[in-house]
Amino acid sequence: MKIGIIGAGQIGSTLVRRFVACGHEVKVANSRGPQTLTELARETGAKPVTVAEAVSDVNLIVVTIPEKNIPTLGHKLFEHVPADVVVIDTGNYYPRERDGRIAAIEAGKVESVWVSEEIDRPVIKVFNNIYAKHLLEDGTPKGTANRIALPVAGNDVSAKKTVMGLVDEIGFDPVDAGSLAESWRQQPGTPVYCADLDAAGVTRALAAASRERTAQWTATENSPGSFETPA
Repeated sequence: MKIGIIGAGQIGSTLVRRFVACGHEVKVANSRGPQTLTELARETGAKPVTVAEAVSDVNLIVVTIPEKNIPTLGHKLFEHVPADVVVIDTGNYYPRERDGRIAAIEAGKVESVWVSEEIDRPVIKVFNNIYAKHLLEDGTPKGTANRIALPVAGNDVSAKKTVMGLVDEIGFDPVDAGSLAESWRQQPGTPVYCADLDAAGVTRALAAASRERTAQWTATENSPGSFETPA
């Protein structure tokens, strides 16, 4: 599969490593330009490109950038991307640590629904509820006891099937988490977030989730601070 990844932070660079290891052809881009990705490219064999090049001639695109930067992508980036190209959103809203206040999300918009509207493109939500280190190191073969499972939310049945296959391929059990509107069940602060549960545990955790955004995940007048000192 040809995969373009926008974002080379902890999750982005981890997915580069995992996808290349599985034999996929990977291009990776960030906001600072391909010249800043030479080390990652040398290590993995991925191709460093511009953001525009990352969405060209690929089967699947991963958007893995801070929520506050999503509006910089805009609608035009995807306007010539064929409709059958799957787009994954791995993002989380961290208002107190990084993103500051995003009014629509604070008002109740589901994070990935907001992302989809911002880029004017359907997305599949996955890879947002696991630590990057665990995503890199803790994948296991299918059928392994207590294999970590990851929730996958989205509206397009075919796109979701493609993504669930990719999740399985890199060592995790995919769990259908419902529609994109239901993806709040895997947002930060929910029982499935960073819990490393098996498939049965993920299913139970999704069902037990509360829609209410707690104070820890709500912006304040001083937001954002940092991950070390949230504000």
